[in-house]
Amino acid sequence: MNSYPLLRLLLAGVLLTLSAATLAAEQRLSIAPRLTDDRLPEADPPHIVIYDPVRVDAPLLVWLGGTGGKPDTGPRHFYETALQTGYRVLALSYVNTPAVSQVCMGATLRAQPGCAGLMRQQRAWGDVQTGLVADRPEDAIVSRLTRLLHYLAQADASGQWSQYIDGDGPRWARLTLAGQSQGGGMAAFIAQTRQVAGVIMFSGGWDHRAAGALADWYSRPSQTPATRWHGTYHANEVQAAALARVYQRLGLPAAQIHALSLPVEGRLAHGEGITNPAYKALWLDMLQPGR
Repeated sequence: MNSYPLLRLLLAGVLLTLSAATLAAEQRLSIAPRLTDDRLPEADPPHIVIYDPVRVDAPLLVWLGGTGGKPDTGPRHFYETALQTGYRVLALSYVNTPAVSQVCMGATLRAQPGCAGLMRQQRAWGDVQTGLVADRPEDAIVSRLTRLLHYLAQADASGQWSQYIDGDGPRWARLTLAGQSQGGGMAAFIAQTRQVAGVIMFSGGWDHRAAGALADWYSRPSQTPATRWHGTYHANEVQAAALARVYQRLGLPAAQIHALSLPVEGRLAHGEGITNPAYKALWLDMLQPGR
């Protein structure tokens, strides 16, 4: 596992400074999910889309926040870094409560050892109704993402959003999936069955089955090659050991499992990898095409 070199972190502050012209060109859209699908609640927080219209063929970074997270209060330093690296950023509003770890526990987990995989299937794809959560098919991550892309293709035609659509779904090969905690787990769950350009998990969940073993879904074969995956966790996280085992089970190369160790700047070590700008050099590395 890779404990990220301090020297590279110190260099982060001088890399890829945005010019005034780039800042002026940036487009930022706030889109109510209900505009993309009238079945969705009016109270849902907006999707956030940020891009440079000059870069018409940019790859798309899809961000999935953690439990209770909202796109418009998401990791702005990471968003900025992705934009500097040449991406468009699409921070998706999705149903992220309750968390998998809040549902698949205790008696529920003992009765349904495969609880975590079932719940993620419902929340990501919407093609099963488990009774574990109230998520509807239209609430599913992939449904929301697809409808948002189709909406953008119509409402923001100059943005050429159709390049990220393939028939009735996203053009997965143009997308990098990134997420924090539950969102990181959702990114991994989707990437196992669709070949995406990259996967970045920030403390990406620690699903279990009964008796403390890791959830079975981590062992599924992946359509996205292992060389395109990255996972981070902070050494001071309560779940650090579990996260290391999760990433190993998913098949990530050792050099792409990043054990962070800088002093914790926020309230919790769990969020350090995505909120602390001292890790910008690592973000730049993980965002590079082909890793």
